[in-house]
Amino acid sequence: MSSQVHNLMKITSTKFMKGLVGDDEILADGIPQIAFIGRSNVGKSSLINVLTNSKISRTSSFAGRTQEINIFLINDSFYLVDLPGYGFARSSGMGREKIGELIDSYLFNSIHGQKKIVLIIDLCVGMTDKDVLMFNELIDHDKDFIVVANKVDKLTQSEYHKNITLLKKMIGDGYPIIPFSTKTKKGLEGLRDLIFK
Repeated sequence: MSSQVHNLMKITSTKFMKGLVGDDEILADGIPQIAFIGRSNVGKSSLINVLTNSKISRTSSFAGRTQEINIFLINDSFYLVDLPGYGFARSSGMGREKIGELIDSYLFNSIHGQKKIVLIIDLCVGMTDKDVLMFNELIDHDKDFIVVANKVDKLTQSEYHKNITLLKKMIGDGYPIIPFSTKTKKGLEGLRDLIFK
């Protein structure tokens, strides 16, 4: 492991840059982008906060609160890109269709590539139809991504083994799966290793 990677794994600074509702010149400035995507209420904001040891991403009891692409500069070295949750939109603000277009434009239609994409799945629920669609789109566009199986602390041991086995069967062998808990921080080091390697 190089010292540069090791330094990146220890997040020492986090700065909110801007919220985007479309393409922006910040995406073309050459700084590597690591994007986080998942359906609404999957625990993405809490995961980002644990990963960065901060409170940069606003958590909410309302599913679908994040309705912009939020860009954070980490260690003055890379962007953490917090995408809106898919599959849900509150009646106010951007509609579900507009949010879907925003996500697709950034991930699949943009000329700007991502260094890594983190697809977050709620292991209590398993892969929904929308999760499967996103998974297949990432494959179709040849994206470098990993799967985080979140909320493992909410499952019994038998539920965990059943759900993780099913998830692995659906995803196949070619993609890493990180069982994760924002409460116990299970999987934190493994996730950092995969993101920053």
